[in-house]
Amino acid sequence: MSDLLLWISGLFFVAGGFFFVAGTLGLLRFPDVYSRLHAVTKADTLGFGLVVIGLSVRADSLQTVVIMVLVWLLVLASGATACQLLARYAHEEDAPAEEEVHGAD
Repeated sequence: MSDLLLWISGLFFVAGGFFFVAGTLGLLRFPDVYSRLHAVTKADTLGFGLVVIGLSVRADSLQTVVIMVLVWLLVLASGATACQLLARYAHEEDAPAEEEVHGAD
């Protein structure tokens, strides 16, 4: 494998790691449950997609790439579904939104 492909793959790994860290920080720092769900589902899904792209560059066969993309699509679907269910449950339980947590300005 050429050095250029290794560098490209490494850049995707670093970008994916950045989004994983950003999603985790959002989970820890955002004020309400809805914002936290948004941070975790969006940033982590994008981070995982970038890691899949980085791994695809290093893959030996097309079959491996297809399997990784299918796993990513499964994570996309399950993440969106889980986020929707958690947000619906939080809404039914009257979880406070950001304005209610910090007060409307």
